[in-house]
Amino acid sequence: MKKIILFITVFLLVGSFTTISAQAKFEKDKKDIATMLDAFNIAAAKADYKTYFDFFAEESTFIGTDATEVWSKKEFMVWAKPYFYKKRTWNFSSLKRNVYFSKDGKLAWFDELLNTQMKICRGSGVVEKINGQWKVKQYVLSMTIPNDVSDKVVVEKTAIEDVLIQKLKQ
Repeated sequence: MKKIILFITVFLLVGSFTTISAQAKFEKDKKDIATMLDAFNIAAAKADYKTYFDFFAEESTFIGTDATEVWSKKEFMVWAKPYFYKKRTWNFSSLKRNVYFSKDGKLAWFDELLNTQMKICRGSGVVEKINGQWKVKQYVLSMTIPNDVSDKVVVEKTAIEDVLIQKLKQ
């Protein structure tokens, strides 16, 4: 009986240490992702084209605030190049960020509230650890709309988006 109790105790302790070390690993990765996302935003603010786009995986997608903005990395680079060249880029900083991990820790996804020239926006996306570095696989930028003014915003965008809705239905 003592051997069984000893075995169970050792088993539980080893299991606890494994769980603690997995959590600690994710904490380090969470900090690494936060550092990467902050540097990503700083590169855009400084109009550092190469550094900014190096944060994206080769196979990645950027989804912007306009319903028509769904771009591959290469398409986004073409669209953004004039803004970076003229030093008229965007300046985002994280106000609040959440990061979550797949069980194997190779993928993570995040959502964050951003302070921007458009006021509060939401950034969300998926990052993948590639060759030891976290890279953006998908980034989604959304403008937040306070519920108290959503009716006014709908009125403003109706004429533009009704045309797009009809086009997308075809």
